[in-house]
Amino acid sequence: MAGHFEATPGGGAAVALDEVEISILRSLAVQLLELIGPGDQPPDGEDPLAALFAEGPSKPPTDPALARLFPDAYGGPEVPEGGAGAVKPEEEQELLERSAEFRRFTEVDLRSGKRDDALAVVRTLDALSPAPDGGAVLTLTGDECLSWLRSLNDLRLTIGTRLEVSDEDQGEEGSLYRLPDTDPRKPMVMAYLWLGALQESLVETLMP
Repeated sequence: MAGHFEATPGGGAAVALDEVEISILRSLAVQLLELIGPGDQPPDGEDPLAALFAEGPSKPPTDPALARLFPDAYGGPEVPEGGAGAVKPEEEQELLERSAEFRRFTEVDLRSGKRDDALAVVRTLDALSPAPDGGAVLTLTGDECLSWLRSLNDLRLTIGTRLEVSDEDQGEEGSLYRLPDTDPRKPMVMAYLWLGALQESLVETLMP
């Protein structure tokens, strides 16, 4: 799976994908859509405009992958080395309240954006005209490239959370590269590494 994006006129990009790669990308994007959820649709008879101002949740998701996709806006208190200067309880409470308020008014839109990006991945893959060997050349517009970049990042965050990947695991000498074929995590690790290479290739292609 060594496909590399190449720039196309008008600020887009293209990459050749084989049949297996297309199937994997589509399956992962659909699973991401299922994880994010269908979104809140206004009931029949309800003013759609009013739904735009509906408040979202105030607490982080309980699913670790969703919590990674939708983190708190204000991180928890950090205690400096030696334990000196710890954040006071009232300051910690203020951070929690600010995070809750920010989440309440932004998470609905954030979920909608991530859902739209994943849908863009599915739709562009579904629009491909397969070659006789089952592969195809995926050609993206500039806007589609941005949707793909964001969705590839969301997929990597989700898979990385499921695999409990740390920074130390990801280097060339990291444990992800040394998993035996018998390890049940191997297929998902290979997908994680491939998505990272695909994302990096797209970023490099779009750089001026």
